[in-house]
Amino acid sequence: MVTLNSGVGNYISLNNEKYSYFAGNNYLGLANHPDIVKDAIQALGKYGVNFSASRQTTGTSDIHLELEQLLSEFKSQEEAIVFASGYMGNKLLLQSLKDQYSSIFADSMAHPSVLDGMPNDISNVSFYNHCDPDHLEKLLKASKNQRPLIITDGIFALTGEISPIDQIYSLVKKYNAILIIDDAHATGVLGSNGRGTPEHFNLGDAPNIYQSETMSKALGSYGGVLACKKEFIQEIRRKSTFYGASTALPPPVVAAAISSLKMIKKNPQLREILMKNSGHLRAGIKELGFDTSDDNTPIMPIYFNEQQTAQDLSAFLEDNFIIAPSVDYPVKTKKFIVRVTVSASHTKDQIDYLLNSLKKWRDKHGTN
Repeated sequence: MVTLNSGVGNYISLNNEKYSYFAGNNYLGLANHPDIVKDAIQALGKYGVNFSASRQTTGTSDIHLELEQLLSEFKSQEEAIVFASGYMGNKLLLQSLKDQYSSIFADSMAHPSVLDGMPNDISNVSFYNHCDPDHLEKLLKASKNQRPLIITDGIFALTGEISPIDQIYSLVKKYNAILIIDDAHATGVLGSNGRGTPEHFNLGDAPNIYQSETMSKALGSYGGVLACKKEFIQEIRRKSTFYGASTALPPPVVAAAISSLKMIKKNPQLREILMKNSGHLRAGIKELGFDTSDDNTPIMPIYFNEQQTAQDLSAFLEDNFIIAPSVDYPVKTKKFIVRVTVSASHTKDQIDYLLNSLKKWRDKHGTN
């Protein structure tokens, strides 16, 4: 585990040395952008550290309302709601939709928040093979007289794969299902406006799709987001004990999210730069002969058969002043992974230096 002693950008400070940082999820490079930091500091001075109350009592502020308005506009939805952690978004949705489904069908590599969010009294839970709509349909066909809910990640956090939402949505329509997409790693990344996986597949206005999202990755701030119909959001405000009893998001976090949304709107080229960097790095990793995923996302796993090999490569890169961790979470895979992530703030020289370092490793140790 790397212990940071600086903010995260394309570089970090570690043990008083400068390292290229190809880790984390700061995809648009906004987590320590000086303008966003400045706005967060101003909010700290105006509002203090914490509102110290739930939003249902005395914790809602004008900046919370501004943030939710900006998020609903960004998502092109009627209303948005923010809450303490993106991890809780799937639980909020699964609980709030509970009277509309009787069975759950989840991708076998779904994020742990999906598993933690499943209601205890829903016993009809099936897991379909990873990113396999054909297997999903077999399970749906075998589950007669059920009201199905399908849940999957949009971009998978560990592998960078994009779920085949277009094919899954065809099954949603065919079997009268509901679809929840955990879009934590796709929000701000995929789609012509950065609205996530549904927009990527031209399904932004399709019915019976719900997105669970976070501001802690591409948006560079923190906190969970749901954006959808006004009536549904109002029901969550009225009925969710988690939302009703949670302390409101802290002012600096809210101000940072407001600032990042405005910056994303003014600078759509950030996503273009991100995708260019992603394509360049992924193509280079493949050209070197390493096993990685195919979809053009900022997450590039390098797969190995042995855990020690992944750990050794990560240590080799660190010796060359590059941080790219060996990980085996949040879900288990059949192989071991060095998880490389790229951002819009990485330079071509940094990416080329990483590829050159990987070549040195490959020439000595191979790619397995």
